[in-house]
Amino acid sequence: MTSTPEVKNRAHQLVEAARQLFVAGVMSHSGHANLSVRLDADRFLLTPGFVRDLEPDQLATVGLDGRVLEGELRSVSAEIITMHSAVYRARPQAGAVIHTHSPAATAFAVAHRPLPCRTEPMLRFGQPEEVPVVPWGPRGSDVSVRGVAEVLERRPTTSAVLLANHGLLVFGPDAAAAAHLVVAVEESAEAEIAAAAIGGAVDFPAGALAAVRASIARVAA
Repeated sequence: MTSTPEVKNRAHQLVEAARQLFVAGVMSHSGHANLSVRLDADRFLLTPGFVRDLEPDQLATVGLDGRVLEGELRSVSAEIITMHSAVYRARPQAGAVIHTHSPAATAFAVAHRPLPCRTEPMLRFGQPEEVPVVPWGPRGSDVSVRGVAEVLERRPTTSAVLLANHGLLVFGPDAAAAAHLVVAVEESAEAEIAAAAIGGAVDFPAGALAAVRASIARVAA
């Protein structure tokens, strides 16, 4: 990995985001995930096939065209380059992409059920709408990647999707923001499942998003 100051900074941000996911306890038993951060219009850094105990110099530089430009990738990460590329193409404002098998969110993916937005962290961290489900396709296949692209086109304001029978895919302006959203989605999925046992979750009142944004703006002013 070429260690220019900007590349080094983004690599450290990505490694820290991966660490925070483990600290937050939102990872699956296997710890499987893949994370990327955009470098420019044509390149991004990608985790090499593992994320536990990750170091910045282990990241690979890859092109949106699927080529590995620097570093090495295990086959488990090479398969998903096109999935990350599809997000960066569909969302020019996205600076980072994270895919996990977070257990509660994956339960919704396995059930092919969109995850409603009924917790305040989802409002605050970039997903003030339900998380839609992408139809299943083999991991990294044209079917799967095309499904991601089609859902992102139909849902231009979503910052997360559930991959049917697979897991969670989120993106944000930077690695920290994307990690915060993973945590928010996983907590919301856990809350939905728990609420089902006591009568079911309830939607926000009308105007909740505007009220939350006003509260954030008031403190930031």
